[in-house]
Amino acid sequence: MNGKKIDNALIQRLLILADWAPTHGRTEPWRFVVYEQDAVGKFCRDHAELYKKGTDPEKFTHAKYEKLQQQGDRLSHIIVVYMKRSILNSIPVLEEIAAVSASMQNILLGAASLGIAALWSTGGMTHDPSMKTYLGLGDEDIVMGLLFLGYTDEPAKDGQRRIPLEEKVNWHS
Repeated sequence: MNGKKIDNALIQRLLILADWAPTHGRTEPWRFVVYEQDAVGKFCRDHAELYKKGTDPEKFTHAKYEKLQQQGDRLSHIIVVYMKRSILNSIPVLEEIAAVSASMQNILLGAASLGIAALWSTGGMTHDPSMKTYLGLGDEDIVMGLLFLGYTDEPAKDGQRRIPLEEKVNWHS
């Protein structure tokens, strides 16, 4: 990322795309916490502190702590995406997770079409209960990931797959 800022109108367009993801029972379980400007750095520093407080001292590394602190230095926005689970919901949780994943994919596809670099991260304390507490989420809610957004001076790399499509598809006639 090169530090150039994305206009919030473009971020709003991405969120509108996300809101049109498929959802069983029209539950629309996706929720977004958008960090911009100084809040990006604060979130990263707080994330690093969650890691420091929540990691066994024998597994803690100062390099990872510093990486979490500084990972927003050249980003424009961070969007935390989570699944808001209704306890009264009869839709299986797996379907709710799939709906939120589809909303994230919509953001990623929209970002690519707008020349915005995007990374779906689940590192650090993303899936740790401390992140849910930090965000004020309920026990049934699930943090799905962090979307790092910005611009880059490097051209997008061609997509690659390890397994050919032919090995993933079974045609029946």
